[in-house]
Amino acid sequence: MTDTIDPPGVSALDRRLLTELEPEAGRLLDRHLKVAQEWFPHEYIPYRLGRDFDREPWTPDQPRLTGVAQTSFEIGLLTEDNLPSYHRLIHGMFGRGDGAWLSWVGRWTAEEGRHAIVLRDYLTVTRNLDPVLLERGRMAQLQQGYDHDSPDTLHGLAYVAFQELATRISHRNTGRYSDDPVADRIMVRIAADENLHMVFYRDILKAALAIEPSAAVRAIVDEVLKFEMPGAGIPNFLRKAAEIAKAGIYDLRVHRDEVLLPILRHWGIFELTGLDAAAEEARRRLAEHLEKLDAAAQRFEERLASSRVPRIAPAG
Repeated sequence: MTDTIDPPGVSALDRRLLTELEPEAGRLLDRHLKVAQEWFPHEYIPYRLGRDFDREPWTPDQPRLTGVAQTSFEIGLLTEDNLPSYHRLIHGMFGRGDGAWLSWVGRWTAEEGRHAIVLRDYLTVTRNLDPVLLERGRMAQLQQGYDHDSPDTLHGLAYVAFQELATRISHRNTGRYSDDPVADRIMVRIAADENLHMVFYRDILKAALAIEPSAAVRAIVDEVLKFEMPGAGIPNFLRKAAEIAKAGIYDLRVHRDEVLLPILRHWGIFELTGLDAAAEEARRRLAEHLEKLDAAAQRFEERLASSRVPRIAPAG
């Protein structure tokens, strides 16, 4: 019997995990296809508001969205626009497998592709952003791409689980903050997709925890400690993210309490037994990090309360 040699850059652990997890990936894909709803971007756009830009150029007084709402929609679109880069990374992470893995990559990519379409059409038809500046931003963002190497299986699964939930909440809160029923309906629809994507990644990593608990815990902690949103490379992202945080759309409290904690609880991270010493140390650092996030979020909230900055009301 000839030994299987893994391709360069692919670890034996990755190959084994992809093989052992493929039946679960197939089950989760089937579940996803049964609950995912078909929808069409054109049905969400108020085309009756459209006007020819050559006859009526864009002017700053036209947008209904202003301030932080504009900023959050811009960040949302530019982030979603980088799908070619994300596809490359996800395909690199799962493309080493067969069958269900590649089927998931294709389905995920197709569903994600609608998000940038509906956001760009909404912003252009409603004239909520300068179309010239928006297109220049899109061109710059796509040329820059999301320049990361494909992660290994465990780190990649951990990151996308957190990122999909973070994106869902950010989009949902952006819609609510916009005070525009059309924008809110669009963001509700996109958020529903992101939630189903999160559930797939969350549950496949839960299955991985049963196979390689110590390695999975170490990967999860690594991703929590260094987490950043995929739009972090957008020009002036830190300033814009600070504005979004002050509005309550996505801040430290949201990140800790609505993104990290629910997924960590689902995985039962702090209840796992039989971990190796490195995983136990990682878990200790995770608990410490969550405490620091809680303290930092409280300080941020106290500063905002004293400055009376208007914020989105918490979701009911």
